[in-house]
Amino acid sequence: MAKTKASRAGNREGVAAVDRALAIVAALEAGARPLSLADLARATGMYKSTLLRLLASLERNALVVRRSDQRYAIGPLALRLGRAFEATYHLKECVLPVLEWLIEQGTESPSFHVRHDEETRHCVFRIDSKHSTLDRVRVGDLLPIRRGAPGKVLRTFGKGLLAARDAGLIYTSFGEYDPGCAAAASPVFGPGGELMGALSLSGPLERFTRPAVKKMSRLLLIAAETATHSLGGAWPTTGATKRVAQAVK
Repeated sequence: MAKTKASRAGNREGVAAVDRALAIVAALEAGARPLSLADLARATGMYKSTLLRLLASLERNALVVRRSDQRYAIGPLALRLGRAFEATYHLKECVLPVLEWLIEQGTESPSFHVRHDEETRHCVFRIDSKHSTLDRVRVGDLLPIRRGAPGKVLRTFGKGLLAARDAGLIYTSFGEYDPGCAAAASPVFGPGGELMGALSLSGPLERFTRPAVKKMSRLLLIAAETATHSLGGAWPTTGATKRVAQAVK
């Protein structure tokens, strides 16, 4: 019994250490610049002694590097993990063609967003539209997951298609993140109904008239379905899906 309790305590400590280490990596990623030990202490709420112990482990595994100015930055393992993720899911070769197709149809700027954490989403791909004025979303941006059309998609389908079988497939936002911008977004699924990300069209608010939104929604559904099939997923065929498709015709 004593051994079991000790084992459980050890497991909890191990999990807590992993959580703290990942919190450090998340702080470095969110900062988008090298951070000092003091910066990391403020960002994570950890003591410097705890940070130094965890940073040493992260350095050994190349997830963090310490620069000559004694600031810390994301290490080369992060790049290798990103490449492995892309290679596993073939996101670039499946998503970029539909973004390019949307541009050819004269839509607003298309982008593709994935969940970063409970509060943020990450813009993975983006192509500027052919319009003279654009919104300010860029590749690499971390944006609030609780604001904007892509965030609605990521929250609704976060547990997969089956967990939200009666949800719609087009989500819109008008001035939620940026008062002068609007967006429409649709989910993209992978094998087993797993949510791969949110395909979005965004631009200046004044161009998101009701007719424009209907036209873009039609094109967005085609693009999202195409990307879903390319990623090995099945596009939903529920009654709700049919109603949404009919509503934007």
